[in-house]
Amino acid sequence: MQNDQGQVVDLYVPRKCSATNRLIIAKDHASVQINVAEVDESGKMTGSNVTYAFCGSVRETGDADESLNRLATQDGLLKNVFQYAQ
Repeated sequence: MQNDQGQVVDLYVPRKCSATNRLIIAKDHASVQINVAEVDESGKMTGSNVTYAFCGSVRETGDADESLNRLATQDGLLKNVFQYAQ
């Protein structure tokens, strides 16, 4: 929720799963959040990162690694690693 000034005032802001777009509830203790650093042409970190969150059900079915590869390829972080049908 936001107040009149546009500031977030809720104590708990739920995350969404990057793979399934479902809410990650507070009791989902199997969920993870992964920060992938962005690098320049020489392979040095630029200081920014991309965050991916995966819910426990994605990890339970073994789809987290495939989802991470797919999302990182879509964001331009991986090249020639994952090919998927569009």
